[in-house]
Amino acid sequence: MRGQTIFQNPRILAITLLGFSSGLPLALTNSTLQAWFTQSGISLQAIGALSLVGLPYIWKFLWSPVIDRFVPPLWGRRRGWIGLTQLGLCLMLFIFANLEPKIQAGWMGIMAIMIAFLSASQDIAIDAYRTDTLLPNERGTGSAFFIFAARIAIVLSGGMALILADHIGWRLTYELMACLMGLSLIVTYFSPDIPNHIQPPKTFKLAIIEPFKDLFRREAIVAILLFVLLYKFGDALALQLMSAFLLRGLGFSLTEVGVAYKIIGFSATILGTFAGGALLGRLGLFRALLYFGIAQAFSNLGFMLLAVVGKNYAVMTSAMFIEHFCTGMSTTALVVFLTALCNQKYSATQFACLSALAAVGRVLLGPVAAIMVKHLGWTSFFGWTFIICFPAIILLALMRTRVVFNAEAIA
Repeated sequence: MRGQTIFQNPRILAITLLGFSSGLPLALTNSTLQAWFTQSGISLQAIGALSLVGLPYIWKFLWSPVIDRFVPPLWGRRRGWIGLTQLGLCLMLFIFANLEPKIQAGWMGIMAIMIAFLSASQDIAIDAYRTDTLLPNERGTGSAFFIFAARIAIVLSGGMALILADHIGWRLTYELMACLMGLSLIVTYFSPDIPNHIQPPKTFKLAIIEPFKDLFRREAIVAILLFVLLYKFGDALALQLMSAFLLRGLGFSLTEVGVAYKIIGFSATILGTFAGGALLGRLGLFRALLYFGIAQAFSNLGFMLLAVVGKNYAVMTSAMFIEHFCTGMSTTALVVFLTALCNQKYSATQFACLSALAAVGRVLLGPVAAIMVKHLGWTSFFGWTFIICFPAIILLALMRTRVVFNAEAIA
């Protein structure tokens, strides 16, 4: 990347634009759908259960060998699968836009799971494409740009979508998101082919068995997998009911919350992601994971303060900024760590497995969060999310003598 801009490096540019495609569907079946259900008067317990819609994100390793083994007839092994999932997402979002929570909540739940399945499948293919395409010295920068674009998409579909829904309604908002997903097909078509084409596993059996055998040969792999599982737990728990907290708990309007996500979240994402990418090279991967993880934990205390002071827009926007900034840094370091763990021959399955572990908290903690809020209240709930961040940080410190942390390979 030295001497080059993002526009002069086709690999970084493609990864950046595909990051937007990867991030766009996430909020549409999570925080934005949560806001739609909240505004429609659906119960808090049912809203908390919406996090289970994300189950495909933690089970995606089950069908990732299909993406490693088989090559679609158009656009090659990685881009072909990306294009197929993008087309499916576009169509499904159009259908979803025309459902009504008050009378079709069950069908919307089923459709949301199908959208999440396609989105998780797109992530498998895009993550494999990123792992196979980026050169080792481009991983930090490429991951930063990828997360930057994904966060922009999440802000758009999770923040701007609320503002749009406040003015044009939910149906048109979701149809607009479907159109943006359709445009991602153009990006996939023009993305560069993977250099030094890697042959897929010769049989489906090998595509299932070999990625896991290769992964479990790594030193301290059990500790590594446990760390990946726990690293984002506290942050994920804090965000599970964020829309309900801000809208119902504190009484902010859709537009107020949407502006906070769009403007504050956008600027914090830019700063946090690129600060993480820049500091990673100077700190090294271990210290980046450590320092960014600690910062991520302390960012949760901003929402604890907001719960204490009540409806205060300045405190809310400050907490939102700090959370997006710290999460951007920690996510950049984690993505580089996961990428370095992958063998390119099995990158779809291995990255799917690792990223699925990282997504467990985001997917499964919704009902837990609802129970905690019901019995503890919002203030104590956010206090506990701070404490829950530290087991992963302690585990990381213990791993230092057994694992070599660098951006090219984990030994």
